[in-house]
Amino acid sequence: MAIIAGLAALLRDKASPEAGSTLRDRLVDAAVRLTTEQGWAKVTMARLADEVGVSRQTVYNEIGTKKDLAEAMVLRELNRFLAGVSQSFDENPDDLIAAIRASARRVLTYAQDNALLHAVVSATHGADTELLPLLTTHSEYLLEGAKLVVAERVVSYDIGLSTERLEASIDMVVRLVLSHVMQPSAEPARTADDIAWIAQRVLR
Repeated sequence: MAIIAGLAALLRDKASPEAGSTLRDRLVDAAVRLTTEQGWAKVTMARLADEVGVSRQTVYNEIGTKKDLAEAMVLRELNRFLAGVSQSFDENPDDLIAAIRASARRVLTYAQDNALLHAVVSATHGADTELLPLLTTHSEYLLEGAKLVVAERVVSYDIGLSTERLEASIDMVVRLVLSHVMQPSAEPARTADDIAWIAQRVLR
């Protein structure tokens, strides 16, 4: 459950003026840059050390293994996605369906222009597939992290559903959005409208 714990910490600290300035952040930035430019297979702790100007042992001390590095990269992307979700709910405090529509559109638009996500998806067409399994084998952590944030925001709306039905509805909507992140079928605005239409019939 490291990803969920880490997500909670990131969400608590996202307003910190120190965000983005730590050695860990610089290492993750370098890893993202190398992954998008050359592929995940080219990312090594030695290369990260050279990119950032520290020793290889420092990289291991700060990040851990290469798997830990991949998790840190995915976690940060998830945090950015969910920051957009929170903003959408803030902007629509009285209209849950509008908040869901805005959230879906923000997430899908961000994913559409996300170089790291494009690198991950494109890896399925070649031999460089090491990073993609992280999204599938840890999908339950990504899913639970997203559901946690959405559930915390939804409770402020007047919804006439039992706890069980509400949890099932959140699970359905989050799974639907994440499926379109990985495999988009239309423009973000169109997909967001479709997701909002489905959510309206489930939640009201």
